[in-house]
Amino acid sequence: MRIGGVSGWLRAAALAEPRGIPLSSHLFPEISAHLLAVTPTCHWLEYIDWASPILAEPVKIEQGHAVISEAPGAGISWNEEAIAKWQL
Repeated sequence: MRIGGVSGWLRAAALAEPRGIPLSSHLFPEISAHLLAVTPTCHWLEYIDWASPILAEPVKIEQGHAVISEAPGAGISWNEEAIAKWQL
């Protein structure tokens, strides 16, 4: 998020690759898992499931690895019923 979105991440990944610098994410595993999947020097996905209660399909972790959704885009869909509980 603070790196400049997807474009900023890809620029950082391009700079890190020839130098062999490992890249890890910080928060937002729903997006970070996708970004790390296309990062040649990916290192760690920081996984905190804060958004899970409002997601229709939270990030799945299997054998210590994030399973990336096959859904289009970032694969995020909202749990509308859960979100309704928090609306003012």
